[in-house]
Amino acid sequence: MKRPDAEKVLVIACGMIAREVLAVKERLDLDHLELTCLPAEFHYYPDRIAPAMDIAIQKAHAEGYKHIFVGYGDCGTGGMLDKVLEKHGVERMPGPHCFAFYQGMDAFAKVADDDMMSFYMTDFLCRQFEAFFIKPLGLDRHPELAKDFFGNYEKVIYLAQTDDPELEKVAIDAARMLGLGYEKRRTGYGDLEPGLARAAES
Repeated sequence: MKRPDAEKVLVIACGMIAREVLAVKERLDLDHLELTCLPAEFHYYPDRIAPAMDIAIQKAHAEGYKHIFVGYGDCGTGGMLDKVLEKHGVERMPGPHCFAFYQGMDAFAKVADDDMMSFYMTDFLCRQFEAFFIKPLGLDRHPELAKDFFGNYEKVIYLAQTDDPELEKVAIDAARMLGLGYEKRRTGYGDLEPGLARAAES
């Protein structure tokens, strides 16, 4: 029997982690968990996240959802996202961004300072490297600009959610193109999995 929306858990997530949320849902058999996403491009426009989330939560309430969980870290909103969530009584993933909760907050705390000059990539960013970085920055037309955009970085760190040689090749090629060192960390879904499990139990 289909559950009414009031009994479901709606996850409002960043489009950058949509595939991963669905993978965890299937892996943990969370049939009553549903997903909607804000645009992945908000990664570049963090000032848009909080107001868009406010609207998305109001819409979810109007549709009858009583249980909502947010698949975002702070993600550059400077606390503005938390103000919106506090107003609605909604929780989110802990941490500053998905790069942190993919690694696990405890693990991230140990490497955060050392990673300050590192450029993180995830499975999503490997899949969308051309669309998110190459074309918007004009590197397909002016590859020499790579040093201007990425010159302060020391290495690319690929936070791998899956073991996909094609995705890793993108990360390796990106490091080579940008003239940076390379490191792979097999994170899996990190804190996303227990975070969604707790949300589903609520």
